Amino acid sequence: MIKLFSLKQQKKEEESAGGTKGSSKKASAAQLRIQKDINELNLPKTCDISFSDPDDLLNFKLVICPDEGFYKSGKFVFSFKVGQGYPHDPPKVKCETMVYHPNIDLEGNVCLNILREDWKPVLTINSIIYGLQYLFLVSSNRWLGLGRLAFCPSGLLTHLPVLATGAQPRGPTEQGGRRGPAEQPAAV
Repeated sequence: MIKLFSLKQQKKEEESAGGTKGSSKKASAAQLRIQKDINELNLPKTCDISFSDPDDLLNFKLVICPDEGFYKSGKFVFSFKVGQGYPHDPPKVKCETMVYHPNIDLEGNVCLNILREDWKPVLTINSIIYGLQYLFLVSSNRWLGLGRLAFCPSGLLTHLPVLATGAQPRGPTEQGGRRGPAEQPAAV
């Protein structure tokens, strides 16, 4: 008991002297997880990640430069803000580049299901990066997330499916065509 008391007293003295006060600060669960995610990153060649402050892993930028598709040769910058609730809460991702895209609104909010209702703690930063990259690789007539646009926080995105060609296919009779044998109504 006396030995335990003397260890506590010694620790207090070291802290008051400033010896270990800064180094004894423990990392939060979010910091540990983001460090693990960053160490395990497997970035595609079209993506680059940068940290404005190397000591702050919770805030960083991602640059995506698609090499194919409608957005080929573009440069799109995304900012990531990882909260203390990570991995239970998804990071906040904003597009800093002004872009005309049905899954990105005018304020840069990204409509990606894994950033909201489909987020699970097993998902990583790598999962988000691949999801963002896929947004730019989908062909212009088959937008990702058309069925989920109604869940986006901004009302702007709910009207965009009309702009995507082929997004809302019509039946043959609505287009003025005839019904084929497979489309004939069932005999009663």
